Amino acid sequence: MPKKTNLILKVLLSVYLCFMSYYLYTHQYYNVDIEAYIGLLYKAEYPEMKIEEIHKKVFAELDEKRPGMFESDLSHEETAKGENTYYKIISENPKVFEEELQLFSVKPFYNFVNLLFFKAGFAASTSTFLISILSYALILYFIFLFLSKILKNHQLAFLLTILLSLFKPLLESSRHASPDSLSCLLLLLSFYVFIIKRNFLIATVFAMLCILTRPEYFIFYAFFYILIFIQRKKLEIKNHELAVSFVYLFLSFAVVQYFNQISWSTLFMNQFTKVQLYPISNPDSFNFQDYLYFITSKILFEFNSSYFLLLLVFIVIIVYNKFSFQKKNYVPYLFFGFIYFSIFLRFLIFPTMVNRMMIGYYLIIILGLIYIQSSKEDLFKILS
Repeated sequence: MPKKTNLILKVLLSVYLCFMSYYLYTHQYYNVDIEAYIGLLYKAEYPEMKIEEIHKKVFAELDEKRPGMFESDLSHEETAKGENTYYKIISENPKVFEEELQLFSVKPFYNFVNLLFFKAGFAASTSTFLISILSYALILYFIFLFLSKILKNHQLAFLLTILLSLFKPLLESSRHASPDSLSCLLLLLSFYVFIIKRNFLIATVFAMLCILTRPEYFIFYAFFYILIFIQRKKLEIKNHELAVSFVYLFLSFAVVQYFNQISWSTLFMNQFTKVQLYPISNPDSFNFQDYLYFITSKILFEFNSSYFLLLLVFIVIIVYNKFSFQKKNYVPYLFFGFIYFSIFLRFLIFPTMVNRMMIGYYLIIILGLIYIQSSKEDLFKILS
């Protein structure tokens, strides 16, 4: 009977996800990042095509999808000087557009998947959206599998999955042409395979792909490997296996940085101080005082505008209630502590807390709390 119930719920979930996918497909948001991802797609598919022609193809397609998308918005309060006119300049200047593409080339796996969809026959703009929509559906499917395993209650797992499907940051990421949903999917897959399937090798592969989709996740994985090292005997992972796995993660991050033509300082200025029209050929010099001022002026506001403070309240209540702070029970404290430390370090590098970019951290926290609430075992209990 439980197997039949589980099968029925999986079918219902599949129908629901199909409906949501169609709805999201018909309600896409054309954020300005899309022109860079389409440009990289054309550049990879047609390597002999001149940048002027690529520029023309990209903006002709986007003007058809959303006319007037790249007009100047002088009513918008600028974060970085010049951002109100930046995208209008890009739409008119192929050289500026060519250098902008390098800002988005640091997500190689996302761009690779985008190219695969394009080669399959989809329009360039459609390819970028399909990645986010399909990632959204797969994220929810694996959340249902994980919750079914943890809670031992398929109906409750189904209900929680439906509620999480309406979580605003998850819906926002699925409506944007961005690597947010795909990187979240790969992050959850790496945890699912590691914790449920007990396959460290495959989990490492998914973690590598996650870093190749959003390199900043390397910060979190680095801290998570400290926990794995502490619990390696319980997890039956040998030192050399752990070391080799971490080296692969580091190489994934290093490869992205090696081919990155734009320094972090230039990227920071472009986003938060002054827009760099030519970040490769003619970047401005970095001003540390401007960096420090921006960090100190934004840190409280950015964290307050996210869900992290609210989630911290539940972390404190649930973890403190379940575990006394003794040596044998310190793993949950370290786990959530490392998540928040990773977020803080990420903020110092890229000081914004846009919620759709944070969905991986949000879901790891939420699923971790659900697990702790339903079990008195630590986070590394063998579940297979």
